Amino acid sequence: MSKLSTTTTAFASLQWLFFIFANTLVVPLSVGAAFHLSPDVIAVTLRTSFIFIGIATALQGLIGHRFSLMEGHSGLWWGLILSLCSGAAASGVSFTRVGGALATGILLAGVVAVLIGWLNLIPLLQKLFTPMVMSVYLFLLSIELILIFFKGMLAYTPNGSIDLPISLFSIALVIVTSVINIKGKGMISNFAVLIGIIVGWIGYSLIFGPNNQIASAGGLKLTLFPWGKPNMEIGIVLTAFITGLLNLSNNISGIKASEGLYGYTISKKNNRSQFIISGLFSMISPVFGLVPNCPFASSIGLLESTRILDRKPLIYGGILFAVLGLIGPLVSFFTTLPVTVGNAVLFVAYMQLFGTAVKSMKPHKFNSKTIFQFAMPLLIGIAIMNLSPEAFSSLPLLIQPLISNGLIVGLILSIILELGVNWSAFEELEKLS
Repeated sequence: MSKLSTTTTAFASLQWLFFIFANTLVVPLSVGAAFHLSPDVIAVTLRTSFIFIGIATALQGLIGHRFSLMEGHSGLWWGLILSLCSGAAASGVSFTRVGGALATGILLAGVVAVLIGWLNLIPLLQKLFTPMVMSVYLFLLSIELILIFFKGMLAYTPNGSIDLPISLFSIALVIVTSVINIKGKGMISNFAVLIGIIVGWIGYSLIFGPNNQIASAGGLKLTLFPWGKPNMEIGIVLTAFITGLLNLSNNISGIKASEGLYGYTISKKNNRSQFIISGLFSMISPVFGLVPNCPFASSIGLLESTRILDRKPLIYGGILFAVLGLIGPLVSFFTTLPVTVGNAVLFVAYMQLFGTAVKSMKPHKFNSKTIFQFAMPLLIGIAIMNLSPEAFSSLPLLIQPLISNGLIVGLILSIILELGVNWSAFEELEKLS
């Protein structure tokens, strides 16, 4: 890996800063709104998320897995939390009751993650999350993210129809960013994501005016357990705990994808460290009303796009992001980045993640029987993703968040098929027939 120049490192660090920012901004805002928190509390959780995500990312790069993987709010947890909040009113459970039970489940899952790293139980976890399970996960993750960012880059009018001018601008930005990435030479191609965000932000402001919809990020007056104090609402605690265990797949999939990209295997010490760091920050998250974090396997999309594998820009970007959270006026300025612009650029970046998923399938060979090993969990997961959450409203609250999440269902089904079926026997039958 060639050493980066100071200029390249500076621009790459800035690109990571924007990448982390674009992946973080929407999460605390949407969760705060789901729990009906006050604007002041939401502003504080936004700044706190910047600080903790920045520190966790830098620590993972320094003493954790030591790959260029962003540590960010988990999509699995995010989806579960929003789903539980949307079902709270229908089930008659208060938001503070739901939030407190979530806090309990998150704390327990965080303790388990720390113990797995501390006691070196990672090999047992790797037997559960096999290469096939990880391939299914990467496909489902890339598809879910592409769906999220495609919907997020479109704007809507108050009556629910598509706001055509802004949506067309987002589509144009996708095309421009893609062309820069594909046709750009050297540094231009490497910084397509950064260029796309800056050009999109300036272009949006000139055409549609500045975005001033985000509340000002004031002082850091912390409110402990803003979702609700920990309690033992068993159904929600159990659902949260199971989600926490499944979320550990991110710690494995991100590392496996990085090892393939970097060409070397992570050491046992660093592998244990990355679980401990993720677990500790996950335990802290409910105390401040934050979605638990994990290594972002989706960072591979940015690495594939920029081809800058040096971890120094990630570390510097994480530190800058944490500092950004300490400076209220800067947070207020950066939150004026239009959400549609951030989603449009991330839509391009995460197309590369789909390529990583495709590459993960190279070692696997299928016949008419063994194809079920891959196709069933993948296609069922995608089918559930495309159903309305209201379709599951008749189910008990205990299982509703799990069954309505296509990524979780696909992952669980893949694990069951791996543990419960001897697929090698079907490979032998096909050879003999």
